[in-house]
Amino acid sequence: MSDKRGDYRVVVPEDDERVSTKRDEPSSVEQFLNSPAFPILSYCGASILMTVTNKYVLSGYDFNLNFFLLCIQSIVCVVAIQVCKSMGIITYRDFSITEAKKWFPISLLLVIMIWTGSKALQFLSIPVYTIFKNLTIILIAYGEVLWFGGSVTPITLFSFGLMVVSSVVAAWADISAALSSYGSGAVVSSDVSTLNAGYLWMLINCISSATYVLGMRKRIKLTNFKDFDTMYYNNLLSIPVLVICSFTLENWGAENLARNFPAESRNSLIIAMVVSGLTSVGISYTSAWCVRVTSSTTYSMVGALNKLPVALSGLIFFDAPVTFGSVTAIFVGFAAGLVYAVAKMQQGSANKKGLPTQGIPMSASSASMRDAVKN
Repeated sequence: MSDKRGDYRVVVPEDDERVSTKRDEPSSVEQFLNSPAFPILSYCGASILMTVTNKYVLSGYDFNLNFFLLCIQSIVCVVAIQVCKSMGIITYRDFSITEAKKWFPISLLLVIMIWTGSKALQFLSIPVYTIFKNLTIILIAYGEVLWFGGSVTPITLFSFGLMVVSSVVAAWADISAALSSYGSGAVVSSDVSTLNAGYLWMLINCISSATYVLGMRKRIKLTNFKDFDTMYYNNLLSIPVLVICSFTLENWGAENLARNFPAESRNSLIIAMVVSGLTSVGISYTSAWCVRVTSSTTYSMVGALNKLPVALSGLIFFDAPVTFGSVTAIFVGFAAGLVYAVAKMQQGSANKKGLPTQGIPMSASSASMRDAVKN
């Protein structure tokens, strides 16, 4: 018997080898779909689309059916996630009366948060709204300190300072633009009054958002809800509250309906309402997708970076005043988000090394995505 090796050889033609190699290589489209860039861009696109569609509806001539808008969005969201569940795309718990009773106060807080946010967005531009939304993070952080034993690091405190500065600059730029606009004194006075109303609604929204996030954190520990469980119960339990509020507090007369849904833009408004409901599902799904294919650290940085295109979308798609002050406020707010994301990364690294844990404050927009539907 021979000891020689390699007596038998399989000869593969050179051309066939090249063909086989080409078949094994994924196309550039497949590489993009499987890369982290695709979920990140999807998340950013969903955030921008939801903000723009909401602003489109709310900036209509004297639109005042905010509860009705939120009700449509919740119904669309529940139907969409139910379809996704039936197709096996997502999973969540079946409805339980016991869990619904435990979760109802959180859904009520969510209604207050989203409704006050819609009122603020009705009176303020998208850039100003986005900048002021950062202030919610400060309230949540100190709520964590008071009720959950959290702490605020120096770099986090610095990011809070930048958030306050950006909000002050944004308000100054907004009021200056209103005062310097052409028109009679009555027109200028009306513009300033509109801004003041927007700032008041924004303040209420920040407080209600922080209350919602802190309350939801405690309730999740009791119910052990996952992301889509939270989203399902929030939207489902919100529907009866929104229906009652809409029919009791809003004007359903023929004249008001015609004013809110003028014939020339009725179809586009209804489509925008449906799209905004679908994008809330998209935000929740893409945020979980980002964390799954990248990391929570990358996701927090994306949330900070995402504030810039969302704010700029208001300058591009709507008649928001473009001034030195408004642009400065956007970029200071953007820097604040970056510093805050870095602070969260440092806290996460400290936790991994076994250092004492610190409560990382969660932004209202992040809670809304887990809900949802905001860092």
